Amino acid sequence: MTHIGVVVNPTAGRGRGSDAGSATVDALRRRGHHVEDLSATDLEAASARARHASVRGLDALVVVGGDGMVNLGANVVADTDLPLGIVAVGTGNDLARALDLPRGDVEASVRAIEHGLARGARAIDAVSVGPPRHAARSWFLGALSCGVDAAVNARANALTWPQGGARYVRALVSELRRFTPYGYRITLDDVVWESAGSVVAVANAPWIGGGVKIAPDAVIDDGLLDVVVAGPFTRGGVVRVFPGMYAGRHVRHPAVQVFRTRTALIEPVPGLGPTPPDAFADGERVGPSPLAAQVHPGAVRVLA
Repeated sequence: MTHIGVVVNPTAGRGRGSDAGSATVDALRRRGHHVEDLSATDLEAASARARHASVRGLDALVVVGGDGMVNLGANVVADTDLPLGIVAVGTGNDLARALDLPRGDVEASVRAIEHGLARGARAIDAVSVGPPRHAARSWFLGALSCGVDAAVNARANALTWPQGGARYVRALVSELRRFTPYGYRITLDDVVWESAGSVVAVANAPWIGGGVKIAPDAVIDDGLLDVVVAGPFTRGGVVRVFPGMYAGRHVRHPAVQVFRTRTALIEPVPGLGPTPPDAFADGERVGPSPLAAQVHPGAVRVLA
């Protein structure tokens, strides 16, 4: 009998997460799996419970929610043999989109999980990130946002209305009122980019912010990161470029560059502009720069 741990975010999808979690547990049990509900009142406690259960012995960890829950799961299973199942019922679901997994459909998600259990999990890349002089690292699967994209993420997380991608649009409008390009030095495998900048994204997958195609050519299992940088746009320039980001058209702008690399060091340069905001990865706060990121090929196994 397969032993599956399930972690549910009850607030995902405007409160639909709790119902989706119950439906996921019921569906897995009906199919004959032994299911252990590892959910808790907060994500920190849920993460601790999932880690303890994985040490005791699980055949798979399943997360129910949005990108934040996938990030929690990645931080439990990265660099282990424990596979990750995803029931995407959040408002953004960018990672499920990148993995071509069902979104908002519990039954289809459970079928995908069972397919992965029967046929073998898909190995994808994961990215470690943390202060360069410290051993402690966290993991992400999607993208690390370090510019106005991070400031918008922070503001969007504080909003309760509207839902989905519209919340990020509202957050962008609010954030632009005080926006000034930040100062950066970004050291990659074979190039250094030093400039005032508006957007800095270290992408393992194409999407952020509920469908913004920040790195249109990023592939989640190619062993490389797509680092997208945008020069010192004015407020009006950001407004003009932003709509095209949903289709990835911003990368055609002459002030936008995309570099491919295995490592990235993001440092603030105060003489070029204000200190960049705290970075976010998969929609979750990582912390201030400097930050070092490194891709780890095949470090997470997804049931898909």
